[in-house]
Amino acid sequence: MNTGMKITAFAAALAATFGTAYGVGTSVEPVVADSAPAAHGKGHSGPSPAQEGGGGHSGHEAAPAGGLQISEGGYTLDLRTPRVTAGQRTDLRFVIRDDSGRAVTTYRREHDKELHLILASRDLVTYRHLHPTRAADGTWSTPVDLPRAGGYRVFADFTPAKKGAENLTLGADLATSGPYEPQDLPAPNTTAEVHGYEVELDGGLRPGKAGELKLNVSRNGKPVTDLQPYLGAYGHLVALRSGDLAYLHVHPNGEPGDGKTRPGPGISFTATAPSGATYRLFLDFQHEGKVHTAAFTVRAGASGTQTPTDASAEEPSADHEH
Repeated sequence: MNTGMKITAFAAALAATFGTAYGVGTSVEPVVADSAPAAHGKGHSGPSPAQEGGGGHSGHEAAPAGGLQISEGGYTLDLRTPRVTAGQRTDLRFVIRDDSGRAVTTYRREHDKELHLILASRDLVTYRHLHPTRAADGTWSTPVDLPRAGGYRVFADFTPAKKGAENLTLGADLATSGPYEPQDLPAPNTTAEVHGYEVELDGGLRPGKAGELKLNVSRNGKPVTDLQPYLGAYGHLVALRSGDLAYLHVHPNGEPGDGKTRPGPGISFTATAPSGATYRLFLDFQHEGKVHTAAFTVRAGASGTQTPTDASAEEPSADHEH
């Protein structure tokens, strides 16, 4: 790309802030790319973009798409680090506040953690699944080092310990300054290669209807049958809708130790797309002590199918903290 298409750090941050504000206020359909989480045998998914917000876990019933709001259910995501610099390691800090403005300090543990933090670029090429640490005063922090400038979205997935509280996914915009070069969303694919593993996707997303997504993991042409539990499951899957980055956190069908779920090669999920659009799927799985993330681009349509390409998805840049 020629230098004329690059912009200054100030302009990048300004454009990212404006662009993300527009994305939250509108429903944009296609195109976007990077990595992801899950367990309980329950799932987040949602019927309609108009029903913005987080959503509880209740079997495989559709729940509203999450991450579109910074406040919901009496809780607010207070992002204390609203901007960072590309290529520079920075501590990202945030606080979850209740309806009285107090920092929340007690949470229900889910998937072995009190809170899961997902960070994705607006073009969905960069993805992070992080597990920040919480100080006694309720301030969460985690180091981040983002490779490219532009707009990012931060998602906090948690359940307050307060009796009757539901699982929430709150979202906030993060601007990353530096020379900006826009990236295209990878084409739809049903095969992804990551760190020598090949992951094949069988199934698709259907708007407003639950459908099965099955991912099969192999290495060197042989099925992987000894996947290891990661955060309480053999696989975790996050789906983000292109345009507004509506967040779907889906969970596997079955879990380790239930007497019927095998440790690979197949990992099965049930998900419902909130609308017909293009989505980016990020699968996390663990094998031989290392976590890997495979990324897919799918289009949700009436038939629940997507158009595959011969090219494999690029390996997403992803960070994992245990």
